[in-house]
Amino acid sequence: MQGFLCYIKAMNYKEVVKELESMRNTTNIEGMARFGINPKYALGIRVPNLRKLAKEVGKSHQLALVLWDSGYHEARILASMVDVPAEVTEEQIEQWVGDFNSWDLCDQCCMNLFVYTKFAVSKVFKWAKREEEFQKRAAFAEIACLAWKRKDLSDNQFLEFLPLVKEAAGDNRNFVKKAVNWALRQIGKRNLALNEAAIKCAKEILKQDSKAAKWIAADALKELESDAIQKRLI
Repeated sequence: MQGFLCYIKAMNYKEVVKELESMRNTTNIEGMARFGINPKYALGIRVPNLRKLAKEVGKSHQLALVLWDSGYHEARILASMVDVPAEVTEEQIEQWVGDFNSWDLCDQCCMNLFVYTKFAVSKVFKWAKREEEFQKRAAFAEIACLAWKRKDLSDNQFLEFLPLVKEAAGDNRNFVKKAVNWALRQIGKRNLALNEAAIKCAKEILKQDSKAAKWIAADALKELESDAIQKRLI
């Protein structure tokens, strides 16, 4: 029965795409490039509107797959919202990561879907070694999302991520360094013990002879050592 329902949902693909196309916003498309978002195949639909549509559509792994294959930027973000984490395969994750061409698509997939799959932790270590900009970003966006959303993970699992953060801090590419910074800050905001570990890591990164590393560390320390964060964690 479940398979039949997924099939019926996938048959609604044309209706979903038609709805997406009706929401096209040329002004937003023109502005996407200014925010570092690839406007190719984009419809200019804002994320809150996609979330509303995702609720209307409902969850469907099969629909997610065909939405992704459409190539539309927003259809792919929508796919990450309607997919079923338990049904996601490792092959699918690797295909999607290989298709990343903008930071927002990367981050949406990580926070909406990948973080809830059984591959979430193991993929971090693999993607962190990738040279491709958005695949490497995915590793650190995933760390940030795990720290933010996965309360079931232990402190030790996050401590194992810190050497990856330290190693990648010298990457000067904008979309990588911002994700590395995001990962470090999110780890440090999880609890007091991890805050201390993240601050120590940031101070070690600060010593690196790299403009990117110094920015990552200084920005992270500014937040992690702030009174607001310290008071919240105590």
